[in-house]
Amino acid sequence: MNLLMSSELLNIVKTALSEDIGSGDVSAGLLDDKHITADIVCKESAIICGIEYAQSAFLQLDSNIDINWNIEDGSSVDKGDVLCSLSGSSRAIITAERVALNFLQTLSAVATQTDILVKKISHTNAKILDTRKTVPGLRLAQKYAVKCGGGVNHRMGLYDCVMLKENHIIASGSITKAVEASTEKHPDLDLIVEVESLEQLQESLGLSGITRILCDNFSIKDLSKAVGITGAKIPLEASGNIDKDNIVDVANTGVDYISIGSITKNIQAVDLSLRFA
Repeated sequence: MNLLMSSELLNIVKTALSEDIGSGDVSAGLLDDKHITADIVCKESAIICGIEYAQSAFLQLDSNIDINWNIEDGSSVDKGDVLCSLSGSSRAIITAERVALNFLQTLSAVATQTDILVKKISHTNAKILDTRKTVPGLRLAQKYAVKCGGGVNHRMGLYDCVMLKENHIIASGSITKAVEASTEKHPDLDLIVEVESLEQLQESLGLSGITRILCDNFSIKDLSKAVGITGAKIPLEASGNIDKDNIVDVANTGVDYISIGSITKNIQAVDLSLRFA
């Protein structure tokens, strides 16, 4: 995924700057606008993500600011590592500081949390998937951060994959009817079917056109049974109440994918600081 100065990235950063600056940075306006140098320092171990968002925040205020990065997205850093050095307008740098750090801290948190879970199950073939439980306006950015952390992207939205969940199935009358409608209307899209029991799994396995089956809130015992029943016929995804404490048990069942909403919605910002030299 190439985010380099895309129009979407620029617009997201522009909006963030606008809500922060409003009619003007009254605090920065008190300063003499001098040429200064500054560093962004990481205050804990992390996987860094969001460099181009942060860079855009500074450059949208002053394109003459010089920024030299010591790392790239996906890099692992330790406490005390200098991520980048800046030089330029003191007013522009201090005004853009919070927005730039917000992007870096949030996206690095997603990448770091994903990396932790990926490493926990590295002895298996299971892959970590994200979900649509993202911060509004940051879907693309957070899914990019998941990839930087070693995870895999699920569908981007409601438009690029058919996913039949409980309410779709209820409204359609059955899994079979829902799948038939999907394959008829959207034969070129991937089709994921969510099942809540081994009986629904068996029904789904008898249907054609399904790309992946999602086992929702299955017990470890039933997940193991699902893997045995399915064999290599179709990839299985586990989802629902999965966290760092039980993810290894889930992965050990032999499922192909584990989707976790917490990697994009229950995150703690990575601790970063910007200091004038």
